[in-house]
Amino acid sequence: MTAETPPETYRSRRAYDGRLVKVDVDTVRAPTGVTFDLEIIRHPGAAAIVPLLSEPGAADPSVLLLRQYRHAAGGELWEIPAGVLEPGEPPAACARRELLEETGAEASSVEHLTTVYTTPGFTDEQIHLFLATGITVGEPKHELDEFIQVQVRPLSTVLQMIRNGEIVDAKSIVALLYVAGFRLGM
Repeated sequence: MTAETPPETYRSRRAYDGRLVKVDVDTVRAPTGVTFDLEIIRHPGAAAIVPLLSEPGAADPSVLLLRQYRHAAGGELWEIPAGVLEPGEPPAACARRELLEETGAEASSVEHLTTVYTTPGFTDEQIHLFLATGITVGEPKHELDEFIQVQVRPLSTVLQMIRNGEIVDAKSIVALLYVAGFRLGM
C-alpha cells in the first residue's frame, strides 16, 4: 500500500460519544482487498500558546509556564496554556481565550507557529501552536477542573527543563523548541 492508494473506509460505527471525545470504529478495505477495523478517537482540536513576557529580541526571554495537575498523567506537568476549540471557534481565538483563562494574561500579538497531530495512530486531534508577545499580565480565571500554578521561567531554563525530562508534555515541547529554534535562533 502506498500513499497513492490509501485504504478505503466503507463502514464507520460510533462506539462512544462523550463530552470531549468520540470513538469511531472504521472498517477499512486495503487495495489488496483485506479488511480490518481501526478505532479512531475523534477530537474537536485544540490550540496552545507560548507566552513570551520579554520581547523576542531579548537575549533570554521569559516564558509563562503552567504547573498543572493532569489526572491521566497521574500528577503535575509543566505545560504552556492550551485548550479545546469550541464549535466554530478559530484556533487563534482559542489560544487567546486559554491564555487569559489559565494565566490572566492578554497578548497584543498572536502568531501561528505550526499545527501538529498529537498521536495520528489513533486520533484525528490537531493542536494549533501559537506565539504570544506584548503580554499584559492579569488574574487567571481557572475552571473547576483546573489546578494550575503560573510560573515565569527564562527560556534557557525552560530548554534545560526539556533536556532534563522535567517538561514531558509533547505540545509544550514542540511549541517551545519551535520558538527557540525557528523564531529566536537559540
